[in-house]
Amino acid sequence: MNTNVAYGPLMVDVEGLTLTAADKRRLLHPLVGGVILFSRNYKDPVQLSALTQEIHDLRQPPLPITVDHEGGRVQRFREGFTRLPAMRVLGELHAKDPVAADNAAEAIGFVLAAELRAHGVDFSFTPVLDLDWGRSGVIGDRSFSKDPQIVSRLAAALIRGLKQGGMGSCGKHFPGHGWVEADSHVAIPVDERSMAEIETDMQPYHELALDAVMPAHVIYPVLDERPAGFSPRWLEKLRLECQFDGIIFSDDLSMEGASVAGSIVDRANAAWDAGCDVLLVCNKPDFVDQLLAEWKPAAQPKRSARIPNLLGGTGLGAEHPLSRAQLDAHPVYQAALKLIQSL
Repeated sequence: MNTNVAYGPLMVDVEGLTLTAADKRRLLHPLVGGVILFSRNYKDPVQLSALTQEIHDLRQPPLPITVDHEGGRVQRFREGFTRLPAMRVLGELHAKDPVAADNAAEAIGFVLAAELRAHGVDFSFTPVLDLDWGRSGVIGDRSFSKDPQIVSRLAAALIRGLKQGGMGSCGKHFPGHGWVEADSHVAIPVDERSMAEIETDMQPYHELALDAVMPAHVIYPVLDERPAGFSPRWLEKLRLECQFDGIIFSDDLSMEGASVAGSIVDRANAAWDAGCDVLLVCNKPDFVDQLLAEWKPAAQPKRSARIPNLLGGTGLGAEHPLSRAQLDAHPVYQAALKLIQSL
């Protein structure tokens, strides 16, 4: 086991259900500071707990383990986990009963966080704060609403639940991915709107206390010809105007929306120089190996110091996550499950 290893700026994925020798080699590299899991890394709760323990045992301090686990169609772990609804369901409930929607959002956040933490996952990239303009297929029902006030209100309730379950929050995709039709996984979207129009999408970032933010792989020419995650102007706007002092994650640098910046080393330099604290590189182990061999970022202790804030929250699972058996028997969890099942 390596000891006294600081958190590096790269967050990478692993191959399968257990760690391979190549996985371990990558995760022990000082440039790596976290792991993101996908559906291919999940068989059942027992296997997941063994994998997360294996990852946590590799290094001290342990590498944070993350996942995209929002609910609806973006939920990596399904069998053995509560099936969570898409966030649009909460927006629709808000139109009928705002208080019931708040309670449901908080319950979803709690169950999401507590179940992940019970199996060794530290953090989920949620909530989506994009507005549902009815244009983006990749966002769609992942959004709470078209109304930024409703998005802020329901996201705040979800975040309360996340913290109760021992988990922080990550707002995405700054300044807003809901207007563009192109999917940044496979294209380079451009949002041609005015700054006044984009400010509407940014409203939740002004109003919410977020632990992390992920910028969009979208170009907003009104401010910069570079995608937001590669733009010092956009990230400065996030830091100064939205008064955000948490972790900025790049979106996955292997996505097509990132290709505008060039090679994977060029992409890492662009995101790092723009102000991203942690860079995600997913589904491209050759890209990871190239970065570990060639990328030489200048040390930024302040950025590295933000990463431990991912770990834990303020609620039941903060210091010591409840085991699954303890969670299943807990009255708060049981009440939250009933509320979710009633949706």
